[in-house]
Amino acid sequence: MKIIPQGPIHGAAIERLLDLTFGHDRRNKTVYRLREAAPAVSSLSFVIERDGAVVASLRFWPVTLPNHAQALLLGPLAVLPELSGQGMGRALVRHGMAQAKAEGWPAVLVVGEPSYYEPFGFSRAAAEHLRLPGWVELPRFQAAELIPGALDGVEGPIKPGRPAKPAWTRKAKA
Repeated sequence: MKIIPQGPIHGAAIERLLDLTFGHDRRNKTVYRLREAAPAVSSLSFVIERDGAVVASLRFWPVTLPNHAQALLLGPLAVLPELSGQGMGRALVRHGMAQAKAEGWPAVLVVGEPSYYEPFGFSRAAAEHLRLPGWVELPRFQAAELIPGALDGVEGPIKPGRPAKPAWTRKAKA
């Protein structure tokens, strides 16, 4: 299994995979409101291909925390349904989280199954004082700090992010 950066050639295949995995109404979900303002972070967008076809995908999106700091929203994470359970999703999340940390991002938010994301450092407690711009099942809204203390005292609404700066710009200020 080889994780590769997502490129323009993957766009249509990823959209088909997301429709297959989450349905055509996926764009009505709260997290999509946060994804509308800026493109996914290109350095944190990955796919896994098998026989030249995209079989798994993960993207991270910039969001703005209530203290005006930029953070990431993980997702959507999608694996071709007939290939689920083979570790591709977990490999993508591990890879993406390590890359996000290396780039200096302070925190990552996710709306997903707690038992799936807890092994990667996500918890409901870390997101307890944050609010999304719409309804979600609260136990599924979680956060992980990539920089210890990044979410200490941060409370209020999450807003769409600005287009991400190159990694070297963020690291230089860290």
